[in-house]
Amino acid sequence: MPQTTLTLTPHGPALGPRYREPAPRRTSTNPYVRLFALPGTKAFTAGNLVARLPMGMFGVAAVIMIAGAYDSYALAGSVTATGLAATAVVAPWTARLVDRYGQARVAVPATVLSVLGSLAMLLCVRAGAPAWTLFVCAVATATAPNTGGMSRARWAHLYRDDPAARHTANAFEQAADELCFMIGPVLAAFLCSALFPQAGTLVAAALFLGGVLIFAAQRSTEPPVAPRTSAGSPLRAPGMAPLLGVFLATGAVFGSMEVVTLAYVDGPVAGPVLALQAAGSCAAGLAYGRVRRTAGLSGCLAAMTVLMALPLLAAATGSLLALAGALLAAGMATAPTMVTGMSLVQKLTPPSQLNEGMTLAVTALLGGIAAGSATGGWAAEHAPAMAYGYVAPPLAAGLALLVCVAAPRARRA
Repeated sequence: MPQTTLTLTPHGPALGPRYREPAPRRTSTNPYVRLFALPGTKAFTAGNLVARLPMGMFGVAAVIMIAGAYDSYALAGSVTATGLAATAVVAPWTARLVDRYGQARVAVPATVLSVLGSLAMLLCVRAGAPAWTLFVCAVATATAPNTGGMSRARWAHLYRDDPAARHTANAFEQAADELCFMIGPVLAAFLCSALFPQAGTLVAAALFLGGVLIFAAQRSTEPPVAPRTSAGSPLRAPGMAPLLGVFLATGAVFGSMEVVTLAYVDGPVAGPVLALQAAGSCAAGLAYGRVRRTAGLSGCLAAMTVLMALPLLAAATGSLLALAGALLAAGMATAPTMVTGMSLVQKLTPPSQLNEGMTLAVTALLGGIAAGSATGGWAAEHAPAMAYGYVAPPLAAGLALLVCVAAPRARRA
């Protein structure tokens, strides 16, 4: 029965319905819930996650596929390294086209070319083609667009007037990167072993193309093409060069830690133990996205330098359990450092060159990973004890901190 109240009318008192003010609309205090409140954000994120998962699959799948067919891990490593080097050269040019003509117009044909390169490599391996054909196919995959960078560019456009939301978005994207590189290698190895050696590459190519098509179809959230400026390359932006130096040294942390851990553990549990570092980074990234006050880049790098020394101390004890815990703790400094660094890239890069600027950061990171892998491998092989190989990651983190401190613009930011 509806509630009534006595009201005065021109004809005397009368009973009428009681007026109720509408209840205030509740807004969630969870920054991630508010982040996805805008229409279209869930759709483009879903497509981007599908497209990003293969980034953790292609390398492992190619090594298993090539090594199994040609009985040479050296050849498999050389082919994947060639693809990585070619991507480092081509990716900034692809990102520049994305900035100039839009994400959908460039990302889809660039992805098609990259997927055709992967499928061509699959067919060459299947047919036992000469080894040089594999290198040609690896170079052809270099047109793959930076899907993570395009997603970050969308967040930067949607929340261009909300720094707190952009920080949460960058934290989410970094956690997504870690999750994809945790699941991707495991999924690729499973497919190659459970089905057939080429299954990992085939599924990765299908996911990559399908995810990019879904992502590109979300035109409502795509940032508009900004007017071109005369600023030239984002490398000329004040503070960008030393920031890329920080990314280069940070990549060396990741590359050396991976190789040293694989050499130290040397067994089937090496992968799961190493994945704990990514798990720690993923958890820290999600937590970091909820905080209101963020640390500066130098503070994040200082914390990384300290935490990266924990695996060295744990390895000296000879306990695998202690090493696993140390890697989990060390990974917790990774995401805050990457989130803060990517936020600085967005601040220093002109809006019309945002994809190119973030791709340059990823390119520097990949170069550091390659250098760190070589350094870590040399340290693991030539150090007096295997545990001493863990000296490389904290040294690389310390180098990144020195570069940051020596750059006034990066330090102020």
